[in-house]
Amino acid sequence: MDQLTGLSVFAKVAETGGFSLAAKRLNMSTTMVSNHVQALEDRLGARLLNRTTRKVSLTEVGRIYYERCARILEELQDADAAAGLLQSTVRGALRLYVGTHLIPFIAPVIVDYLGRHPEATVDLNTGERQIDMVEEGFDVAIRATQPPDSSVVVRKLAEWHHILCCAPSYLDKHPTPSRLEDLKQHNCLRFSLYPFGDEWHFIGPGEAQMSVRVSGNLVSNNAPVIRTMGLAGRGIIMAPTFVGAADLAAGTLVRLLPDHRAVGFAINASYPTRHHLSSRVRTFLDLASEHFLRHRGELNPDAHPL
Repeated sequence: MDQLTGLSVFAKVAETGGFSLAAKRLNMSTTMVSNHVQALEDRLGARLLNRTTRKVSLTEVGRIYYERCARILEELQDADAAAGLLQSTVRGALRLYVGTHLIPFIAPVIVDYLGRHPEATVDLNTGERQIDMVEEGFDVAIRATQPPDSSVVVRKLAEWHHILCCAPSYLDKHPTPSRLEDLKQHNCLRFSLYPFGDEWHFIGPGEAQMSVRVSGNLVSNNAPVIRTMGLAGRGIIMAPTFVGAADLAAGTLVRLLPDHRAVGFAINASYPTRHHLSSRVRTFLDLASEHFLRHRGELNPDAHPL
């Protein structure tokens, strides 16, 4: 039988003075309590309890053994309490990897998180590369697309989509596209991490799935660079709503083919495991969810008009 359980059962019998009462306190059968004590005595090769029909008392060996057991069980209880406190208290370093273009949304979450939890720290890394969360020691990764590693746990924070657009100055020099196929004749500035490569995907009139293969003189994994080129009138871009919404509202970018809706994506938080999730990870994810919920109209304006 399990040695630790045996110690706990023996201590309870010693404290209550009987098998029946110990069994009731432990929610066990009297037979099971007796078996645990017998197994413990057999392992030690010593009698711990004097048994009579009326009561149970400790032998001399049993008294000494109980005093040691009581200290061990108390230390174990203290250790459990300390571990529980550490698990429930937000403290220590949280390692984050965040897509560069999502920093404007994540920065306020970090400010809120550190403001609420003075014993916590954040180690923030940004970029667009694929990472190995376990090998590189990241607690949470926040990206605008689904992570390629199927072993991580994914929590959706917000939906978003691209908007096909360009600067008014681009249209001063080039004909306005009137159908999807026209994009083949234009300079299309592409994001290298777009899941479908050079094939831009849309949902057209009547909810029809449509796509077109495009080309252009710039491919980059940096969304702000593509935005800058678009604002300069150098080509047509697929602007993520969280990158181009303000430009569209200001008129510095104009929407093209408004009857064609780009396919949707999600901003996801991923983490290595769902078991015994630390308080710092759980708390940060909850704050991030609250923050992105407040910005859902900005991220997905077609679904949540501003």
